[in-house]
Amino acid sequence: MKKKLRIGILFGGRSGEHEVSLLSAASVLKAIDRKRYEVVPIAIDKQGHWLCDADALRLLEGPTPARLSSSSEDDAEFATAAAVLRCGEPLHIPQMPPHPMRRATDLLDHSTGAQLAQPGNPLAASLDLVFPVLHGTFGEDGTIQGLFELADIAYVGSGVLGSSAAMDKDAMKRLFAAAGLLQTPHVVLLRSQWRSDPKRAIRLIEKSLAYPLFVKPANLGSSVGISKVHARAELPAALDLAASFDRKLIVEQGVGGPGVKPRELEVAVLGNDTPEASVVGEIVPNKEFYDYDSKYADSPEAPSIPIIPAKLTASESKQVRQMALDAFRACDCSGLARVDFLMEPATTGKGKKKSTPRIFLSEINTLPGFTSISMYPKLWQATSIPYSKLIDRLIALALERHREKMQTRYTKP
Repeated sequence: MKKKLRIGILFGGRSGEHEVSLLSAASVLKAIDRKRYEVVPIAIDKQGHWLCDADALRLLEGPTPARLSSSSEDDAEFATAAAVLRCGEPLHIPQMPPHPMRRATDLLDHSTGAQLAQPGNPLAASLDLVFPVLHGTFGEDGTIQGLFELADIAYVGSGVLGSSAAMDKDAMKRLFAAAGLLQTPHVVLLRSQWRSDPKRAIRLIEKSLAYPLFVKPANLGSSVGISKVHARAELPAALDLAASFDRKLIVEQGVGGPGVKPRELEVAVLGNDTPEASVVGEIVPNKEFYDYDSKYADSPEAPSIPIIPAKLTASESKQVRQMALDAFRACDCSGLARVDFLMEPATTGKGKKKSTPRIFLSEINTLPGFTSISMYPKLWQATSIPYSKLIDRLIALALERHREKMQTRYTKP
């Protein structure tokens, strides 16, 4: 009988997206093929403690904020996982058999994961691969990927450079610009610049950009800390909020101008050196833009609506998918990513032809939400890859990337 691959599913983390990670991990743990893989649950709590086995599963079983739930009540699998996490009901996931030498909980220092990178660490040596289901800071920004590299463990997703570049919106935008990809005008500010001279910072923003504006922390995901600003009176509070989450702030000019709501498009990318793009999806948010609450909060009366595939012309769809692949390569990503776009609505004038809407690249996410109703798996399901098979593909790509890495020499012969 073929030996099962031993897969560590890593989730939780210290970021503001901790609860989203729990939802993603619950979906992965329920869907992963137990006939092919031996699963080792590994969690990081909000204080940074590393947990294994039953301790890790207890983190999933604990209560999470009630606002986090399914935005699609007819998705039974996700609704069950969300209910488990909200209400603290037991999550029925088969326990892994004990390690032949020691319990997995004894193989990690509960205060840090640094021991994982030590040569000969028993847990690292026992794993064939780690599947990080960590979103945001310390999970999507290259830090945990650096730990895996030091431990010489294969892992799902982008490497250190791709992860850190895609997480830092300033660096990401510079790479997009170098690749000639169309973006909306933006300004980068340091927190110290804003706090030391607010009037000068506002003058700089208003000189370069027109309202409405979007103010964001440079390093964060799930739309945490993002504000839409319609006029100067709203700008200081938005900058203060973003500055509470990061030292770098991104201020973007809204697409289309005042009173215009651009279309929000998304493409899922899968692969390493020869990536593939999914069909294009569209999100119709239940608010002015697709913020954190639109993505994760209960809103039975007016939920955000995913449209897959998006209603685009063949030419527009081709353009968006190609831009997604170009963005993936520009940031040196691998494994998976979701690429987001903003599309101007077509405008018409009296006696004028209908204009061709421009498509702006917004951002790339290297570890996007991975619940059963998240856009990334739903886009691939619509393209031809169901959720459980998508997990298989990502594991295969991680092993492929690790084999390729082993061809690299690090010392002189």
